[in-house]
Amino acid sequence: MKGQADTISIAMRRDLLGEIEGTCITRAKSEKIPHEYSTIVGIEESVHEILMNLKEIVLRSNLYGTRDAFICVRGPGYVTAQDIISPPSVEIVDTTQHIASLTEPIDLCIGLQIERNRRYHMKTPNNSQDGSYPIDVVFMPVRNANHSIHSYGNGNEKQEILFLEIWTNGSLTPKEALHEASRNLIDLFIPFLDAQEEDIQLEDNQNKVTLPFFTFHDRLTKLRKNKKEKFYHLTSEPLLLFEVVSYLGWPLFCPGWPQYRAC
Repeated sequence: MKGQADTISIAMRRDLLGEIEGTCITRAKSEKIPHEYSTIVGIEESVHEILMNLKEIVLRSNLYGTRDAFICVRGPGYVTAQDIISPPSVEIVDTTQHIASLTEPIDLCIGLQIERNRRYHMKTPNNSQDGSYPIDVVFMPVRNANHSIHSYGNGNEKQEILFLEIWTNGSLTPKEALHEASRNLIDLFIPFLDAQEEDIQLEDNQNKVTLPFFTFHDRLTKLRKNKKEKFYHLTSEPLLLFEVVSYLGWPLFCPGWPQYRAC
């Protein structure tokens, strides 16, 4: 079926870049900090630079909602991601990521809020009277996704092969991102399987009817809610996508290629 590779690649790329969930530090709190753009004696970085370093920390988790973590270090020395005391459900991917440099024997204690979500969230205005500072975060673990389509075969037997290139921040592999995007797309079509069909008869001189309102958004929201309440188990439905791919003659995975090309 010529043309299906383009349909799948566009939908897959949109899901990879916008619908895959990630985990980030969304808030930092310290009562000793007067405001976000202040400096602290004994710390080389400004408060703003520390917040930006916290923003870059790569986390991996299966949590839903928010969790608390904290940093409590005494200088002099370097503060890195390995100094973050986090819940067991949260894994720090790169423990060497830099946070701050303490040049004097002072204590640095920061409370952190960790959240799992999707897309990009801008911080909300905060007067910081409680010493809490929100952080702009990019939840998207997939940093880039490209695709290309090539034809092969002779005459009327030409087929298409789809190449996907996926780059992530390290919190999940490209293969894991591809699997999650595939599950999201399958969930997207499930409400159509449950759509109710009504027997509508056209009356005399009537050339159109009003179809019942299809609550697609409500059903999709319900599916996502159920997914958060319990682990999603891969059933026979996802095989539909792979059966289509197999029918079209596309190899699905090429793990030996750079950036793990999924094709």
